Amino acid sequence: MDSLTQRLPFVMAVYRALGTGMVISADSPIDDKVRSAMESLIEDYEHVLSRFRNDSLIAAIGKAEHGGSFDFPDWCAPLFDLYDALFSATSGAIDPCVGEDLIRLGYDASLSLTVTQDAPEHLGALRGRAVWGRDVTRHGTTLVTHEPVQLDFGACGKGYLVDLLGRMLQSSQFVIDAGGDLLIHTEQPISVALEDPEDQSHAIGIAHIANGALCASAPSRRHWNVAVNERTQIAIHHLLNAIDGLPAQQTEASWAYVPANATLNLARDYPTAVADGLATALFVSDVAQLQRTFDFTYATLDESRQIAVSRNFPAELFLRSA
Repeated sequence: MDSLTQRLPFVMAVYRALGTGMVISADSPIDDKVRSAMESLIEDYEHVLSRFRNDSLIAAIGKAEHGGSFDFPDWCAPLFDLYDALFSATSGAIDPCVGEDLIRLGYDASLSLTVTQDAPEHLGALRGRAVWGRDVTRHGTTLVTHEPVQLDFGACGKGYLVDLLGRMLQSSQFVIDAGGDLLIHTEQPISVALEDPEDQSHAIGIAHIANGALCASAPSRRHWNVAVNERTQIAIHHLLNAIDGLPAQQTEASWAYVPANATLNLARDYPTAVADGLATALFVSDVAQLQRTFDFTYATLDESRQIAVSRNFPAELFLRSA
């Protein structure tokens, strides 16, 4: 079989988009007009949704002493719809208000990786942190708050940007690779290694995908240690359960696949956003509960190196299934 470079020879690289690199490979040239429009969208996207930018709309919500009414672009509507669905399907374990917990745990705008002293008393919805739908109410693409709220749309945000960029491409075949989030439209399947979170030079399986989105999630690339005392440290990572505000335990990695022919509207129209959100949700929610709402297949790796895999997940796995 021809290599991906031979099949999709026209490449556009985007550096540092949403904190990661992005590579777009296509079977036809990406002309200057499309390239410029895509770069403009990425800039607008970060200016609206990045909590790491001091001038973003998200940052303004976090600074509003008495809250306010904040108008987002129309293109945010499906993203907010997806968060509504995930919040409901996970009983609040996925919640964009988790931004406050991330900041208290050190995953802040400056990446201090230092846990605040008052974190144990304030983490999570259980301890009074703001909650999506209650403390942040939505009217279309307008969000209303009554106090400063730290929002984080990272669970789905990168995948959603990939979907928006994919809609702008004029190529019949393409792959968008955004650091663990893949949107693939090809005539013949491509092979994708499923990275071992304990050894990034090895794979635990190979997926074969022609049309759909595959997203992976793992704490292995974004984690830090916090000293409890002189002898003890605890590991912190960015995949939090929004209910208690604590890093998810027991799962080491997850992969969610949404096919291009998914039947539900959000999954059909925004497969990468849905797969991205579900890859995170698999850390904090029961899979059966998620499957009542979303059309997807999955694999998860637990702390005992056991794989759980759903029927029709498009991959060969090298580890023993649970």
